[in-house]
Amino acid sequence: MRVIICGAGQVGYNIAAYLAKEGNDVTIVDLHRDLISRINDELDVNAILGHASNPDTLKAAGANDADMIVAVTQSDEVNMVACQIGHSLFGIPKKIARVREQAYLQPEWSNLFSRAHMPIDVIISPEVIVAKDIYQRLAVPGTTFVNILADGLAHMVGVICEEDCPVINTPLGQMANLFPDLSFQVLAILRDNKSIIPDETDQLQIGDEVFFIVDTKHLKRVMTAFGREEGEARRIVIAGGGNIGLTLAKLIQARSKSVQIKMIEYNEERAELLSEQLEDVIVLNGSSLEKDILNEATIESAETLVAVTNDDESNILGSLLAKQYGCERVITLVNNEAYYPLVGPLGVDAMVSPRSIIVANIMQHVRRGRIKGLYNIREGFAEVIEAEVSETSSIVNTTIEELTLPREVLVGGVVRDGNFMMPGANFTIRAGDDVIILASRDQAQNVEKMFSVQVDLF
Repeated sequence: MRVIICGAGQVGYNIAAYLAKEGNDVTIVDLHRDLISRINDELDVNAILGHASNPDTLKAAGANDADMIVAVTQSDEVNMVACQIGHSLFGIPKKIARVREQAYLQPEWSNLFSRAHMPIDVIISPEVIVAKDIYQRLAVPGTTFVNILADGLAHMVGVICEEDCPVINTPLGQMANLFPDLSFQVLAILRDNKSIIPDETDQLQIGDEVFFIVDTKHLKRVMTAFGREEGEARRIVIAGGGNIGLTLAKLIQARSKSVQIKMIEYNEERAELLSEQLEDVIVLNGSSLEKDILNEATIESAETLVAVTNDDESNILGSLLAKQYGCERVITLVNNEAYYPLVGPLGVDAMVSPRSIIVANIMQHVRRGRIKGLYNIREGFAEVIEAEVSETSSIVNTTIEELTLPREVLVGGVVRDGNFMMPGANFTIRAGDDVIILASRDQAQNVEKMFSVQVDLF
């Protein structure tokens, strides 16, 4: 597949690396010479210096033969025009654009991106995607990671094993005997920043971040089995009133009117705007690093602080101060990957990586055929793939045991006739099943081949 990626920032770089590793013909375009030099040094892709919405630049990037254009520059307008030119002048079949400005995404202007006007197949709104990810974590208290799978029938959840975790030092193979009426499976473990895809003999240790798939009906009981019986937060402080903070506040209010929200925003003009847009939300003008502001937000009685300013250091330090002053839990947005290993040991309960979330979301749209969903775990050390089994697939009428999967690939669940099931070794896969698979990054492409879900648009 031939792909043009407009924008060589963090998101563009990671998409290019992802696709290039799978043998696709990738060309990346950017105006900044230093970013192009980095791409040339580090990735096996073509890199072109130029303006992403310039027809000559796109022609030089191979637009005449491209199967897809992914526009993720810092400019919404450049992204939209690049897709328009890709369609109108070069007939590129698949067009994906990142659009940050919420005004473009209002329902009243939805016709803007129709085929008759600006034919963009997929609009990615980073702020909305990140806000929804945080919202999911708030909806399942005590988690570091949450993904909703199989149209809500299952959840992929991450939790930290504390000293009081009942299943510490228990071989994973014994979990089914200990909890025979609960449908869940441990799929991955992060220990001392090292990833493990476990087998039945592995045991959980204090401090492990464990990722498991669970039938949604059993979610609360399984959380209790892992020692996480936290109630849903009713008093939330949001530090940062940008688009992420604003969207998150609206999502929380839509879910429950009984949740008390306080928001801290440094910019006075923005704080006034937030006060006008958010009913029943107390907006404080100041910094989450100021003790007086945290006291005014009654941080000592807050159950959760969500730090989503555009400054990583402020998010991390504000989160630590909030916990120091009595806040029970903090969720922290961190863009710089250099900080990732530090966040857990510092005491941050859950870290949000916008880059990882956005890349995974875009890759769901890049993959077509039988792939229905794709999710990254902790910067992509493993992937969770939802795939529909076709009638012509080589695995139809094959048991899980007969698949002879490598150690780094686990079948976590199957959806059949609207029901979620945890398959055993003798479970037979049928056409029409939706199979949920966890695979290490190195094995992900082999899994796609095995399940006949190639990275192919046509």
